[in-house]
Parts: sequence; C-alpha cells; structure tokens
Amino acid sequence: MKILPVRKVRLWTSTCLPLCFFFYIAVYCNSAIWSSLSINTHPLDNILTGSGFRKLLEERSRLSSNVSHGGGGKSRRLPSCIIIGVRKCGTRALLEFLSLHPDIVTADEEMHFFNNDDRYRQGLEWYRQRMPPSRSHQITIEKTPGYFISSMAPSRVHRMNSSVKLIVLLRHPTVRTVSDYTQIYFNKLGKNESLDAFEDLVLDRESKAVNLRYKAVQISIYHHYFRRWLDIFPRQQIHVVDGDHLILDPVSEIRSIEDFLGVPHHIDYSILYFNSTRGFYCMRLNATYERCLGASKGRKHPDIDQTVIRKLNRFFVPHNKQLFNMLHVQFPWT
Repeated sequence: MKILPVRKVRLWTSTCLPLCFFFYIAVYCNSAIWSSLSINTHPLDNILTGSGFRKLLEERSRLSSNVSHGGGGKSRRLPSCIIIGVRKCGTRALLEFLSLHPDIVTADEEMHFFNNDDRYRQGLEWYRQRMPPSRSHQITIEKTPGYFISSMAPSRVHRMNSSVKLIVLLRHPTVRTVSDYTQIYFNKLGKNESLDAFEDLVLDRESKAVNLRYKAVQISIYHHYFRRWLDIFPRQQIHVVDGDHLILDPVSEIRSIEDFLGVPHHIDYSILYFNSTRGFYCMRLNATYERCLGASKGRKHPDIDQTVIRKLNRFFVPHNKQLFNMLHVQFPWT
C-alpha cells in the first residue's frame, strides 16, 4: 500500500475539508429554505408544533408587526386581543363601543381566520394584512364569534400569540337561544324561505325534551366550549362580559375591559344614549350624526309559549352551575 507524503496529506486536508464543510452548510441552508417555504404554504397547525416553534413564530409575528407601512407611523399588526364570542351576546355592540377609545383600533370584518381551514392556510401574513393600521401604543382587536365554538381555534390562536388577551360575552342562555332563532328567522324571511316554529326546533318532537341536536341550544351550553379555551389559556387572559348587563350599563362593562386591556379610561361616555325604540345604547357623535347598530340588531323576539321558556330555563340550570364553577363568576341566571 502506497503511503502519501506528509505534504500531500496536508494539501488534501487544507483543500478538501473546507469544500466538504461548505457543501454541508449549503445542504443545511437549502433544507432551511424549503422548511421556510413549507411554513408559508401549509396549515400552521400541522407544522409548527412544540414550544420552540411557537416561540419562533411569536417572535416573527412581533417583528413583522413593527414593519412600517406608511400612514404616519402606522403599521398593520396582529391582534393582541380577540373577541371570540359568543354569537348573539352583544359582540358587535362591544366592538363599536371599544372603537371609541383612542388607544384601541378594531377590525370591522369578522375574519374567521382561526376557524376556517381555507383562510388559515393563507398564513399569518395574510391575516395581518387584513388588520387595520395602528400605532405602536395602540391595541388591535378582532372579533369573530365563531371562534368560541371552534375546536381548532384555541390552539391556533395560542400558536399565534400565547399572551393574546381574549374577551367572551355571555347572556342568559335561554335569551341567547331565542335571539339566535330570531336572527335566522328574519334571514330566511328576507329570502322568502320558511323556518319551523321555535318550539318545534328547540324541543324533541316525540319526547318533548330539550333538543340537544339543535345548534342554538348547543351553543348556549357555554361550559362545553369554555373548557377547550381554559385547557390552553390561563384564566387571567380571558375576560368574561355579562352581555345582558352590557345592554343596561355599558359604561361599567367597558371600564372593566379597559382595566383588563391596561388602557386608561378615555372613552367619552356622554355621547352614549339609550334608544328606547331599539332597546339598547347608541352613540351621538355630534349634533347631526348618530351611530346605532344595524337593523338586524334589537329585533323584537317572537312570542313563545312560556312553558317552553320555563323548560329551557330548567334545562340550563345545571349547565350554568358548571360554567360558574369553571370561571369562578356568578351571573343572575336562573
């Protein structure tokens, strides 16, 4: 066996080893690039698992949110607070009230980003670009009531930002169920479509027990969905609003939310007035301009047999107790 001279061995070492190292770095970087591309083109929940990836994503989100896009120092930022529900509990009214605060900017559209697979595949940058421009000291808030009942939303929201603040509005479950039915009834009426009577939907046709297959009833069993959120988020990151009390006394509820968000009490409540025709508070922004919720809000509920109402009230009592124990709160629901 021929042994190479020491000089040739040194020459081979000094030339080949750096080339091998360069080739290794190139392969590693190339795989990192493809990994980055895959993050942008696949659902994030299938790829970004584990605390390390989540922290990396949060840091990337924080940095990207500080990129200026013009408009006097304003940028589009991912929301640091989300109103996740509940449907027909006053989420739109609350968003309108909060939009009066100078340190809060609100997204007008319900994004349905975390509960819609097609939208979620678009990625966080797509989501961020649909947020309103804000300054660095302002809080961006998005509202999508559908998040509350979504099985996917809690982990996806947490993956975006584990420190995000969440707001949930609740109403008396029977009132919410009736309100849900009322909205669907008028929507179908506008399309010349018919809808079964409330009693026929909310009660089983044969046993006359409360129909657990009726979605409006399912949504009103709040503790079932709250458990998913509390499995992922600490209780102190979730602020619960009494939607019934918001209608009667919006000022105290909004001040409580301001404290939760860590912003000063800057809303001018003198512009709020109770509209007896609509049955809730509206905003008188100046002498000639008033802002109220749309015609779909504050509709008169249909007349319903009080026997059915009492049956619903009794049905929800044990579920309400579970909710109160879970949240350590107490609402005046019977």
